[in-house]
Amino acid sequence: MSILYEVADHVARVTIDRPKKLNAIDEASEAALQRIWTEIENDPEVRVVVLTGAGDRAFSAGADMSDSAKNGVAYWTSPRPGGFGGIAMRSTLDVPVIARVNGYALGGGFEMVLGCDIAIACEEAQMGLPEPRVGRLALDGGMVQLPRQIPRKLAMGMLLTGNRIKAPDAFRMGLLNEVVPRAELDAAVDRWVADILACAPLSLKAVKQVVGRTAHMRADEALAARLPGLVDALESEDGLEGVAAFMERRPPVWSGR
Repeated sequence: MSILYEVADHVARVTIDRPKKLNAIDEASEAALQRIWTEIENDPEVRVVVLTGAGDRAFSAGADMSDSAKNGVAYWTSPRPGGFGGIAMRSTLDVPVIARVNGYALGGGFEMVLGCDIAIACEEAQMGLPEPRVGRLALDGGMVQLPRQIPRKLAMGMLLTGNRIKAPDAFRMGLLNEVVPRAELDAAVDRWVADILACAPLSLKAVKQVVGRTAHMRADEALAARLPGLVDALESEDGLEGVAAFMERRPPVWSGR
């Protein structure tokens, strides 16, 4: 299997397992990722996802250019739901996704990082969109996501040169939540996972829906939007449980209902 997938204790772990190819995504890997994201969307037991690459060299080097005969317009017009890897621009996944960036995140690999909610990287990690250097374009999220996440000048500096940036610089730009020594990467990711699991899952679903589906609205319009996830959270048993646990000075026990 080119993609490893496991779920335990409400945590889904998705690992691109092609280390000899720097975890580049071929057509089979893309199809597997699409299936996995759909499965997660339909599994109420999953409350947080960790996406990473196998080995110590790369999160993902992007598209495996030796795998596909498609290029140019043929690639651009091919259906790729959710952007690169099915996650770069996915709007239907209401579960928090953490990118565990363990090395190079280039091209589509960086697009996947941009599509995650939280990104934790080791100090050696490097990111970039080098597509113009090989006559291509960051079609699956990079050109549209990057200028929406950092200041335009910084985004254009990366997009118009194809240059890589190191993890500490990406952190200063606001592209990463945390940068740690490689030996501390798993502990840092686990800490973020624990903090997410401490929150009511329906509250997190509502947050993702509000943030993701109202970005085009004015603030007052977004506040008034009656999104299904928001309504579910406000009417949930967990809403009552959270208040009761606070009053009783005990950790809440979330049911996801």
